[in-house]
Amino acid sequence: MITRWFAAALVGAAIVNAVSPAAALAANEAGAKVKADAGPVRIPTAELARTPLISGPSLSPDGKLLLAMLGTPGQSTLGIIDPTTAKINSFRLPDDWEIASYRWAGNGTVLISAGKTTPWLDDEAYMTRLLAHDVATGKTRFVGKREQGLEGDDILYVDPDGKWLLLSIQRTVYDWPSVYRVDLEGDGFKQVVAERKGIWEWYADGNGFVRAGTGIEGDKWVMVYRSPGSNAFRYAGRAKIDDVKASLGLMRFALDSDKGYILSSEKTGRDAVYRFDYATLQTGELVFAAPENDVSDFTLQPDGSGIRAAYYTDVRDRVEWFDPERKEVQAAIDKAVGNKEAWIVSQSRDGSKMVVLVTGTNDPGTYYIFQTANGVMQRLAMVNEKIRAFKLAASKAVSYTARDGLKIPAYLTLPVGREAKNLPLIIMPHGGPYGVRDRGDFDAEVQLLANRGYAVLQPNYRGSESYGRSFEDKGTGQWGRAMQDDLDDGMDWLVKQGIADPKRVCIVGASYGGYAAMWGATRNPERYRCAASFAGVMDVPRQLKYSRDFFINAKSARKWKDRVRGEQSFNLSDISPMGQVPRLSVPVLITHGAKDQRVPLKQSALYAKALEKAGKPFEYHVYPGEGHGLTNPENRKDYFDRLEAFLTKHNPAD
Repeated sequence: MITRWFAAALVGAAIVNAVSPAAALAANEAGAKVKADAGPVRIPTAELARTPLISGPSLSPDGKLLLAMLGTPGQSTLGIIDPTTAKINSFRLPDDWEIASYRWAGNGTVLISAGKTTPWLDDEAYMTRLLAHDVATGKTRFVGKREQGLEGDDILYVDPDGKWLLLSIQRTVYDWPSVYRVDLEGDGFKQVVAERKGIWEWYADGNGFVRAGTGIEGDKWVMVYRSPGSNAFRYAGRAKIDDVKASLGLMRFALDSDKGYILSSEKTGRDAVYRFDYATLQTGELVFAAPENDVSDFTLQPDGSGIRAAYYTDVRDRVEWFDPERKEVQAAIDKAVGNKEAWIVSQSRDGSKMVVLVTGTNDPGTYYIFQTANGVMQRLAMVNEKIRAFKLAASKAVSYTARDGLKIPAYLTLPVGREAKNLPLIIMPHGGPYGVRDRGDFDAEVQLLANRGYAVLQPNYRGSESYGRSFEDKGTGQWGRAMQDDLDDGMDWLVKQGIADPKRVCIVGASYGGYAAMWGATRNPERYRCAASFAGVMDVPRQLKYSRDFFINAKSARKWKDRVRGEQSFNLSDISPMGQVPRLSVPVLITHGAKDQRVPLKQSALYAKALEKAGKPFEYHVYPGEGHGLTNPENRKDYFDRLEAFLTKHNPAD
């Protein structure tokens, strides 16, 4: 059973009166302002590290039940909630499995992707399996084959009534994936598309008919396709992997023709939505393009007749609705929330009921139930109610010019109650580095640093996503080089503005950001008083050798390596913290998850040994059971405490 504290914190429609969006939001803000007006009080790290009370809510098709992850203390629980009564049925997996994702199949079944780390060959790998949970009986069963590959949760299509689905799986790790039709009301399990050499991804249309497959043969991208109702696939096209004219992003099919839509950057250098003929591979007219950034996603109307919504990020995440009713609802809610963001995160099939998340750079968010028929909105739950008792710092979008003239977007967060003059500064580069960017979302680590008196700069350095192909390509071959210059140039810009004190700067990051932190301290010790890394790459050549095992062929791995290296003659040890240990002279904090599959623990362990041998100043801590991020709130608190103590010692804010 779900714990009492959650049931008390969850506020259902039976508890909160239904009012207009503006009234609901005003009431929600009032409680927070009474406490926050006291001033910038020190926020306990335990509150910043708290697991969200609720996340990922999803309404059942009939709108009667809500599926969501519940942040119960010390564990991850999936809850099936009745919003009208606040009654909750909870579901957990065995301790060695985690809930990776979930979705509804009709109103009576919940599909759950379960994942865990498992021994594989001479190492470990992440394995997923698909489960079906019956809401009425509470029983859960495995969906798939007894013997299959590592990935067992690639759902291509789910019948709207929840009777069947299409699942793409490998028979073994040595096979290409096949597509199976799985009966959710019985034991039916039938292959509908056989494996095809070189094809790794299969795509179905809105009728549950498999229309296309893509993969790589040698150094070429390939696509097979079949028209609606056809049995045979044909090769629709081949092209060089890096051929921009052949690049296809998201694919969406019309139900009864070869027409459809894609994301493509061919015409403008930025991803936009175009009409597309899948039989001829001809790109048609533009449907939607963001003003300055890439479109990241789009959805179709339920009948496949046109675009329903397109998503993009400029200084914040945005949605463009093509559905007139949704557009009207979004406009009304946006007006009510003012400078915050409002997202329709889920809705019933008929659109009469929606879950809306209202959030901001200094607000972890509140979920509401919105009823379109009468325009009323009811609070469901706050993501982190206790943190609202404190004044949180707002981030703002800024930009500066790099030394080569490139405009670098960034987010700047200033401490509450302090003059923006000669502040201690933390440079915080994001991970990735490619296909990732900072988005100006609420960030607990940023709030920790700002609350302790630091200014925080989060640069979207060259290579970051969503700024167009040219901006991303400028990051090729620039690990530890121009990408690192962009961070230094951000520091110089803030110093020139008088905001930052050049003698009180540290650099902190995770994953690639952790690499950039260590490399910044190694390359330019005159700039940084200290550096901190979580799950950072310390030995670039070793990491590239490790990463190649996760690509589907050697040429794809080589392409990734070339993107990092740049010129073939370049020695990666020259930009590797491990290869430049003698140059390090400032103190560093290194932390890592013991079960990290993306950047293995050896990266930091070997680096720490090298630092110890060289007599360098460092602190090192490993979190058992954690991967490429910290999921346990106690571990997050410990990390925040260690980071705060480290910065206080080497770069005090006061």
